[in-house]
Amino acid sequence: SSMTKEDTLQYILLGLLAKRDLTGYDMKKLFGQEVRDFWYARHSQVYPELRKLEESGLITSYTSTVGTKLQKKYYRLAATGRQKLRDWLDQPLGDMMPTRDEFTMKLYLIRSQKDPQLRQLLQEDIRRHKERLAHLQLRWRLLFPTQEAREKEYGHALILQEAIQRETQKLAWEKKQLAEI
Repeated sequence: SSMTKEDTLQYILLGLLAKRDLTGYDMKKLFGQEVRDFWYARHSQVYPELRKLEESGLITSYTSTVGTKLQKKYYRLAATGRQKLRDWLDQPLGDMMPTRDEFTMKLYLIRSQKDPQLRQLLQEDIRRHKERLAHLQLRWRLLFPTQEAREKEYGHALILQEAIQRETQKLAWEKKQLAEI
């Protein structure tokens, strides 16, 4: 069964709420930071999705007063939401999606090692991956400075480790190709 990005978004939201109650703003912030490292969602999708989840009874909300008068709306995972999340985690993985990366597409269209655009393409992508690697390494130092921190969010730590390894390998491969032309 193929899953749309929208389907996956609801599970990410349920998953974030499985850890703790959050405001819509908290969730948008997580999408801008943590989740962005491995899943892209437009900010504009978060609130409509929360509304749908609440309408279907998978999450509930309550208002809490912060300080003297600031009212904040918090979302909480309902029992049915917890069950739905568990069912999804139990499901076998779907087919891998092909990457829709510009570099891959442009490289595919280059037919000769002598193509002058090859060098430029590799150099540009090396720059992109260096930036990405630096970002991921910074996230690692920020989120997982200790063994204890890594054990508390074990899966997230593994994802970040794997991403760092992947970027490192990609850079090594691209630099090798660049050296050969």
